Amino acid sequence: MSLASSSEKQSKSVAEDQLDFPPVRNGVDYLVSVVDHLRHEQFEEHLRSPRDLKYAVLHLQAAAEVLLKARLQRAHWSLVFKDPGTASLKKFREGDFESCGADATVLRLRQIVGVEISQRDQKALKDLAKDRNALQHYGLTHNAAAIEVRAGAVLDFLVRFLENELLPGLHRKERSAIRADWRHVAKEVRGITAFATQRIKRLVAEVKEEGVDECTVDCPFCQHLSMVIQAEIGGSCRFCESSVTTEHLIDAYYYNPDGAFSICPACKKATLGVEVQVLAREELQLFCFTCTYHQNDPEWLPSQRLGAE
Repeated sequence: MSLASSSEKQSKSVAEDQLDFPPVRNGVDYLVSVVDHLRHEQFEEHLRSPRDLKYAVLHLQAAAEVLLKARLQRAHWSLVFKDPGTASLKKFREGDFESCGADATVLRLRQIVGVEISQRDQKALKDLAKDRNALQHYGLTHNAAAIEVRAGAVLDFLVRFLENELLPGLHRKERSAIRADWRHVAKEVRGITAFATQRIKRLVAEVKEEGVDECTVDCPFCQHLSMVIQAEIGGSCRFCESSVTTEHLIDAYYYNPDGAFSICPACKKATLGVEVQVLAREELQLFCFTCTYHQNDPEWLPSQRLGAE
């Protein structure tokens, strides 16, 4: 091999390293900050401080953007441009371009690259982006516990995304460079998850002891089976501590793919959800968010739904 060709090969290798791998290292570094801000000591019950949550959200959103686009870039560098038709390798190498937004990134990963991203994970990413924007531009006033739970959902997704989509394609040198940080992230994520599991078990036991498990449903904010519904008042989540009126709960809760509501046979209001998970029941229920009436009726007819012909 000539000296020139050897030099060209080395330059190409360096260029590939610069294009493909620093974003992963960047993203993992952000995740180190996130888990440190979200970390709970053993048996600790109080939530993170507002400052910890603030930086956990900001750095988690940064990690999500970097890591998702790193996978998009691995498929082809032009895909990270807002308009791939105007993509220029020179502009890409110089970082002189407008990149695609979060929604477009997820869409391209799913439709072009073939990465599996569930609707639940996609919603968690969108919620995080809204929290980040509120923090940076408007001042975030949302329930801190709900924010912590939503951040935890994205963190869980990114760890899986890294393991399945990014780490297997890294060069040995790059894997070695992030090994210590990645081990730290993986360890702390297990602790955060264990804390959440321990807490939800305790809260479920309390709900059952209080005898309100017949009116406890999935929380639309943290996705835990911990939203206790009070007739004619609204819901209060024991896990993320979100409290909402019946009207707001109806807006936030997704009953079925069509988003249809039904007329409750008890209170006659159009707030009967179909296929609702109730803590006290194994089968999905028809559940009224106004009066808490519920039933398991396999013969429930579509014509009984609001607006059906």
